[in-house]
Amino acid sequence: MTDERMGDALWVALARLPRGGGVIFRHYRTPLPERRVLFAHVRTIARARRLVLVLAGDPRIAAAWRADGVHGAHGGRGLLHTAPVHDRRALIAAARAGADLVLLSPVFPTRSHPGAVTLGAIRFGLAARDVRPPVIALGGMTAARFRRVGPLGAYGWAAIDAWSADTDAIRT
Repeated sequence: MTDERMGDALWVALARLPRGGGVIFRHYRTPLPERRVLFAHVRTIARARRLVLVLAGDPRIAAAWRADGVHGAHGGRGLLHTAPVHDRRALIAAARAGADLVLLSPVFPTRSHPGAVTLGAIRFGLAARDVRPPVIALGGMTAARFRRVGPLGAYGWAAIDAWSADTDAIRT
């Protein structure tokens, strides 16, 4: 997941992602012309590293910018569709709407949503159990926390800070 507060740490995060991983490019507050230029640069890196690149927002823009998918909005024929959800009801609704992948959050406390009520591992597992499409854990995630929620139904994990921080969060 990207956003403006990453700054130059975006490039560190892209270098740390494992091949086959993915990027959800948000940068909602960046003016459209600058957002497009930044997205194109990220797309070049994503293609070279074999990363899936999803654009948050309008499916028409995602298609025009040659993203692999769209995050949040429905539509975008031929594009991967990822959806943000916060509980089991929304997860089921996203599945019925045709989402290919859902991001369930916040699992743990996160700087992106300070003070937000979190799911924790058990509620995450109850929401994610026996559901298709695959569920990605988001919110305060690290590799260690993924080991807690992976067996409970997490297909994978997503983060902002863990990939760009100067910590070992991606390995521990």
